[in-house]
Amino acid sequence: MEQNRVKQILSSSADIVVKYNGASVWIDNLHDDGKTATVHLRGPLEERSDVDITELQEEE
Repeated sequence: MEQNRVKQILSSSADIVVKYNGASVWIDNLHDDGKTATVHLRGPLEERSDVDITELQEEE
């Protein structure tokens, strides 16, 4: 995923489904480097991970 799309998703009020390694995640924030983001799994687990944004995929 590109940096601009991550920013659009973060600022959107729509429920946009994003996948990381096949799992549905929420994007919490884009890091200052513009290449990594903090995400957490959708659902009861709040475990957060820092990932490379190129590994995020928007579900169509």
